[in-house]
Amino acid sequence: MTEVPEQGEQLTVEQAIENLIGDDLGLRFYSAWWLGRFKVTDIRAVDRLIAALDDEDDRTEDGGGYPFRRNAARALGKLGNEKAVPKLIEALDCTDFYVREAAAQSLEMLGAVSAIPKLTEQLQRGLAPAEQPAAQLVDEQPDLSEPYDAYLEALGTLGAVAVIPLIEPFLGHPVPRTQYAADRAMYQLTGDAKYGNLLIEALQGDDLQLRRAALTDVGAIGYLPAAEAIFETLAENSLKLISLKGVLERQLKAGEPLSDGAIRVMDLMDGLL
Repeated sequence: MTEVPEQGEQLTVEQAIENLIGDDLGLRFYSAWWLGRFKVTDIRAVDRLIAALDDEDDRTEDGGGYPFRRNAARALGKLGNEKAVPKLIEALDCTDFYVREAAAQSLEMLGAVSAIPKLTEQLQRGLAPAEQPAAQLVDEQPDLSEPYDAYLEALGTLGAVAVIPLIEPFLGHPVPRTQYAADRAMYQLTGDAKYGNLLIEALQGDDLQLRRAALTDVGAIGYLPAAEAIFETLAENSLKLISLKGVLERQLKAGEPLSDGAIRVMDLMDGLL
């Protein structure tokens, strides 16, 4: 397992960029995270992080995971440079589950519409063969072989309306987080309130981890009717504030007075502080 060096904030941009091609695997891993964390947009950092998506040196003990690639993929989404898109699309074929997940999330962050065909292909792995009368899940057992939630969220954000028939079966996926991701995507692609309301129901569930996931999803879609439910959810106030911030941002329009909805959300946020 890759060890994270105790560097703290002692790194400089120059050191972090140089570390990406150094011999110390721990420093490579840490520097990739650091560059993403501080959104260092220097083109040298971007180029070296792109190159890191082919790294073969930093591997987990079983040989199937690539920690350095994971951090590089995550960082590239935060740096906002579209130059990374083609290589991130290639990374969706990596044998490492977490590299595929990070690549999908970064492609979503980059608004990479060109990734829709590949993300669709990845999503289809969880569906029965195309010759079936209608798309359906391969079976009723949880399929943990692919980060389907990341694919669904990316396709929703990227506006992949044509993929709606392939997303719909995931509304009944046996893994709740994947269901929530499908609800989120369907709301983004159709605007139908019933999908947002399913996420409100999820906010009232028994499992804290699932309530946290639902908070992230309703915040991501900025679903105003969920505002009070977010406030009342049994979860950390910090997470509820982040979720409400996502709702508030959807209500704010440049140059226009605050809407009643925005004021309502701001009052709820004040109540959590």
